[in-house]
Amino acid sequence: MAELPFRVLPKVTPLNEHFWTGGRDGALRFLRCEACRTLVHPPQPRCPGCLESGLVPDTVSGRATVATFTVNHQAWLPGQDEPYVIAIVEIDEDPSVRLTTNLVNCAPDQVRIGMPVRAVFEEREDVWIPLFEPADD
Repeated sequence: MAELPFRVLPKVTPLNEHFWTGGRDGALRFLRCEACRTLVHPPQPRCPGCLESGLVPDTVSGRATVATFTVNHQAWLPGQDEPYVIAIVEIDEDPSVRLTTNLVNCAPDQVRIGMPVRAVFEEREDVWIPLFEPADD
């Protein structure tokens, strides 16, 4: 098995646990406001739209679209194979929710803005890091 690249792991807290552990069951989860149904990311105690505090974890499809990307050719950390793709993806359920992530299972020269992708997860200790790969359709 290939060695996984070094990653700085996030601190898992009660406020963000749904996001960092959802990959255990293959689910990408964000907070959703119970009042206005807005997806909220990054996790915070109140909805930025209506200021209500009733936020609950909600599973989304895991599908997204590449908004922008860069191909990194410098191995900044041990174990990173270059080149690798750093992308910002927009979640299909709400394109205003964006994640900075890595694109995997795709050659860097095949990545395009507007490309449909889907979430896959890389398990590290008690964290499941959401990465994205090209969608099948």
